[in-house]
Amino acid sequence: MVYLAACTFPDDGEEFDYCLKVPHNVYTSFYPFKVLSRHRLERVEFAPVTILYGGNGSGKSTALNVLAQKLGLSREAPYNGSCFFEDYASLCSVELRAPVPQTSRMIASDDVFQAMLDTRNLNQGIDEKRGEVFDAYLEAKRAKVQLRSMEDYEALRRTVRARSRTQSRYTREELGMNVRTFSNGESAYRYFTQKIEENGLYLLDEPENSLSPALAQDLAQFLEDSARFFGCQIVIATHSPFLLALRGAKIYDLDADPVTVKPWTQLDNVRAYRDFFKKHEKAFEAP
Repeated sequence: MVYLAACTFPDDGEEFDYCLKVPHNVYTSFYPFKVLSRHRLERVEFAPVTILYGGNGSGKSTALNVLAQKLGLSREAPYNGSCFFEDYASLCSVELRAPVPQTSRMIASDDVFQAMLDTRNLNQGIDEKRGEVFDAYLEAKRAKVQLRSMEDYEALRRTVRARSRTQSRYTREELGMNVRTFSNGESAYRYFTQKIEENGLYLLDEPENSLSPALAQDLAQFLEDSARFFGCQIVIATHSPFLLALRGAKIYDLDADPVTVKPWTQLDNVRAYRDFFKKHEKAFEAP
C-alpha cells in the first residue's frame, strides 16, 4: 500500500535565498538547512517499503523528521527541531496517493529507549516493594489473631491467605506479574510489533538499535509482512544490512552525490560486511 507518494525538499538555491535573510552574526548553524541539499536530495518517490540509507550526518533522520512534521504524525520522544525547522519544513511538500490513516506514526530510537527505561523503573519499584511483601507474608503467617474488631478480621484474613499460599504465590498476587520478562532487545522488538498496526504509514528511525542480529532479521520479516499483507507503508532510516535486504525495498543512498536509488548489494556499508566475512572465511571452516 502507498499512502505517501512523494516528498520534495528545497534545493541549494532556495536554501541560499532563505539564509541570505537571516543575520549571520546571530546564528552559527542553520540546521536542517544545508543537510539534504549537500548531496542534492530534492525529491523522494516512495514505494510500499522505502529506505533512506546513509552514514551519520547524511540527513536520513532529518528527512524522517520533516516527513513526520509535514504529515502531522504522532510521535512520543522529542527531537532536535532547531529554530529553523518549521521554516525548512514549510519549503518542503508532500504528495499523497491516499489519506494517511490515523494509526500512522513516527517511531524513533528514543521512543524505544524510553519505553525500556519506563519498564526498568517500574521493575525497580516492584523489586523494592517485594521485600516489604515478603516481611508482611512472614508476619501474617506467624500471627495469632483473636477476633475483637473489624481490624482483627482483616488481620485474620491476611493470615489465612498467607498460610494457604506459598511465599512466591502470595507475593505474585500482591504485586501482580513482574513485567521484567524480556531482554532489552526482545522488549525493543515487541515495542515495534505492538505499535505497528494494520493499514498505517510508519516512519522508523534506525529501528535496529538494541536488536541482536537474529531479532533484526525477525523485525525485517515483520515489516516485510506488514507491507505485503496488512496494508502498511514503511519508510525506514537505517544502515543495517538486515533491513536493507528487505524484499522489494526502494533504497535511496544518501551518501551518494547526487543521491541515487541503489540495490542493497551495492551499498558501501553492506559491501564492507561482505568484505570482512570474506576475509575471515576460513575461520568459519575451522573445526
